[in-house]
Amino acid sequence: MSDIWPHHFAWRVEGRVGVVTFDRPERKNPLTFESYRELTDTFVALREARDVRAVVLTGAEGNFCSGGDVHEIIGPLVAMKRAGDDAGLLAFTRMTGDLVKAMRACPLPIVAAVDGACAGAGAILAMASDLRIGTARSRVAFLFARVGLSGADMGACAMLPRMIGFGRATDLLLTGRDMKGDEAQQCGFYNRLAAPESLLDDALALARSLADGPAAAHAVTKRCLHEEWDMDIESAIDHEAREQAACMRHEDFERAYHAFVEKRAPDFRGD
Repeated sequence: MSDIWPHHFAWRVEGRVGVVTFDRPERKNPLTFESYRELTDTFVALREARDVRAVVLTGAEGNFCSGGDVHEIIGPLVAMKRAGDDAGLLAFTRMTGDLVKAMRACPLPIVAAVDGACAGAGAILAMASDLRIGTARSRVAFLFARVGLSGADMGACAMLPRMIGFGRATDLLLTGRDMKGDEAQQCGFYNRLAAPESLLDDALALARSLADGPAAAHAVTKRCLHEEWDMDIESAIDHEAREQAACMRHEDFERAYHAFVEKRAPDFRGD
């Protein structure tokens, strides 16, 4: 991953965990046109990564991400609207959707560490992650309705109901209200809560445990969770039979067996 040099968010690697930090704390870490593109390029490049096996998304100085920058994104979009630039508006919404596609197609587990503001597109990026750790003081808001837009953004109408249920998703997407950390954990948006001071450490520990696991098998799990949304149960069972049989041909499967017999921790190598 040495060929990735992002300019619009911070990137570092700790062991086998890549850490993406939204790093504009003076404005609660908003996104720009450039950060959308760089994030998409990063997740596309991670498909071929060998030195990184899990990713953590986090934000600087007590906030996750406040969504699209009002001045650098919303203002230009309003200018496009006034100019009748329908093609420009569609190009933007397709670009933002491409980021979620890239995250879902990335074989690496993605852990979102969410504190403070997690709003708009920031809430979408947390939703599109594979696991989410939040804090009690965090505020998740799919606030598109507050700015005159629909909740149908970047796949929210497809993904959020599957995550937290149709009724709760409808409430959040229609009202744009804040969802506090306790509610987010109780309804299944967060997998767990952490204290603000330990949030990043907890997310890194979870990501490291995933990075130390069977990377190829994790990639299959993530892909099947995505692919089987539209399958009937019989098709899903057949699909998983093929995928699991393929996993049994991995060297990690045999390594795990020998480790169990020898009463030691397995050394997963991702093959």
